[in-house]
Amino acid sequence: MTTPTPDTAPADEHAGHHGHGYITAKDDYLKRLRRIEGQARGLQRMVEEEKYCIDILTQVSAMTKALQAVAMGLLEDHISHCVVDAAVAGGPEAEAKIKEATDAIARLVRS
Repeated sequence: MTTPTPDTAPADEHAGHHGHGYITAKDDYLKRLRRIEGQARGLQRMVEEEKYCIDILTQVSAMTKALQAVAMGLLEDHISHCVVDAAVAGGPEAEAKIKEATDAIARLVRS
């Protein structure tokens, strides 16, 4: 058996978990993401049709807010499920999950 490398590692690096925090709202997340996908196609169409710059920027802002809402929901689910479970278990797993969440927050704040 070979050791997985980043190229051959399983798609879900957290496969040992019993479900992610967002799993109960998976359909809601998918619905929101499909709506965002439609917004992205709409933006492409607006550029192709040479719509007014401010109208395009308004739609970019709406799409950005929609993505931020998804990100905040996922972050909240992650903290309330994965981080809390790890904190209860304690040890290095708890420290790793807290760092992981902190890093995710930092990325969101910078974006």
